[in-house]
Amino acid sequence: MAKEKENKEVEETQEKKSGGSKLLLVIIIILLLLLLVIGGLVAYFLLSGNSNQQQPQQAQKIEQKHKEAALAQIGPIYPLDPFTVNLVSSNADRYLKCKIDLELDSPNLQKEIDKKLPAIRDMIIQILSSKTVEEIQTARGKEKLKEEIKRKLNSILTTGEIRHIYFTQFVIQ
Repeated sequence: MAKEKENKEVEETQEKKSGGSKLLLVIIIILLLLLLVIGGLVAYFLLSGNSNQQQPQQAQKIEQKHKEAALAQIGPIYPLDPFTVNLVSSNADRYLKCKIDLELDSPNLQKEIDKKLPAIRDMIIQILSSKTVEEIQTARGKEKLKEEIKRKLNSILTTGEIRHIYFTQFVIQ
């Protein structure tokens, strides 16, 4: 009888241990499944977000190819004399020295520019002297400046238009 009691107690403790290890195994499996699900969701969002970023990159590549094609078909170039202007500055005297070349859409426009050269130079001087160093120091600022000059000059031209503005010299001091 004593042996039977001992055997029952040993069996009960073994069942408790095996029941505890089964519970631990179930918890580990559940945690692994949760990690797999979370990992899958993270991977899905990262990969789907990456495709959204690739689309603008592809658009930029296409735009770059269009720009390269446009550069291959450069029109007549009209060089202007260098400009030296004071920039807007609150703490020190700053100036800009630049040389600008205009790309024309047709050779006929050269005659009109020759006639309107004083007005064109005056317009460019006013645009340049109204800028601060911070506005024109970056590449984006220079592009905005080119667009503004092109837009203003095209507004006074009648026989054609300026396709592009090129800075062949650009020094800020």
